[in-house]
Amino acid sequence: MFNDIGALELLTLGVLAVLVFGPDKLPKLIQDVTRTIRKIREFSDSAKEDIRSELGPQFKDFEFEDLNPKTFVRKQLMDGNDDLGLKEIRESFDLRKDLAEVTDAVNGRTPAASDTANSAADGAASGTGSTSLTKTGDTTPDLLKKAPRQDRPERPPFDADAT
Repeated sequence: MFNDIGALELLTLGVLAVLVFGPDKLPKLIQDVTRTIRKIREFSDSAKEDIRSELGPQFKDFEFEDLNPKTFVRKQLMDGNDDLGLKEIRESFDLRKDLAEVTDAVNGRTPAASDTANSAADGAASGTGSTSLTKTGDTTPDLLKKAPRQDRPERPPFDADAT
């Protein structure tokens, strides 16, 4: 809940607390707050135990965190349960290969079967751009080379009185 509070924020809250409550009342206030939090935790733990005892022995390994939808989905789909074959589906995604195919399609190339791994690594590493021949003869995108400028037709003169 408060994982993103840094040292500067804590120091600011401490200084603000001293200014608002005063240095003489602040220790008593901290004791009251910690006592209240401890009572709330005890109440929550006893309520969980009561619910577990009412559910019976078949639910003794039931965790209340599993009621959170995100935790439930993560536990059911991402852990060792592979009833749906999701592990095979996850492993079948090869983003480098897909990126290389898209890059080849954009550049109008048809890679050979042995070139697929090389073009996948090249495509993932360098992205898209103009192509140039390297020393080995492969065509790879060259991000440093600027594309040739297209000749644009001359714009008609601007007439301020016509508008």
